[in-house]
Amino acid sequence: MSSVQRAVRRPLNRRLAAVGVLASGALLLAACGSNDRTSGTDHGSTSAPSAAKKSGANTAPGASNDADVTFAQSMIPHHQQAVEMAQLADGRASDTEIKTLAAAIEKAQGPEITTMRGWLKAWGAPASSAHSMPGMDHGSGGMDHGSGGMDHGSGGMSGMMSAKDMTDLKAAKGTGFDKKFAQMMIGHHNGAITMAKDEQRNGRNATAKKLAGDVIKNQTAEVAKMKKILDRL
Repeated sequence: MSSVQRAVRRPLNRRLAAVGVLASGALLLAACGSNDRTSGTDHGSTSAPSAAKKSGANTAPGASNDADVTFAQSMIPHHQQAVEMAQLADGRASDTEIKTLAAAIEKAQGPEITTMRGWLKAWGAPASSAHSMPGMDHGSGGMDHGSGGMDHGSGGMSGMMSAKDMTDLKAAKGTGFDKKFAQMMIGHHNGAITMAKDEQRNGRNATAKKLAGDVIKNQTAEVAKMKKILDRL
């Protein structure tokens, strides 16, 4: 090959090499872009069903009946009032056991409210019914301090406090609050136990009946504890 031919081919080789580098770079960028889109699609398809499943999951699967619905609709405001009573202990209670018990009631019943709301949503039932509206007057508000029981009527929420009961509890402090809290909560718990027993007799949903059993067990134990506290105060 002559020197002239070699001189001509050198620039040509350099141009071809440059074109090859550019082509390789374009292919690499295309591959990266493809991987990024694929990765994004995977995350979306993984997280979206997971979120949907989490938000729409039925935590009480299986058949249910009117008794199950009534139990949840009635127990939600019943629990709400118990939580409200427990929160009043802060700054008012003086007895250590009362403070501990109030904290335990708030911790246990708050999540149960959320759980039962989820049941009603999954069952396609309203969150409340006419007989389970908070603030209803279920009786005269009188308390039988001897037995720890309260009769506020049979409107579906046995043991609910009247507005006067709650006002009196808010006004109490120290040992006076401790006694009143224990007396009122005993009646409130006994009402919940009655409702839970009704659910176990008449309900159909296994998960709802399981929670009813937990209410009976735990609140019966707390009633016994509060009676001992009252004997001591």
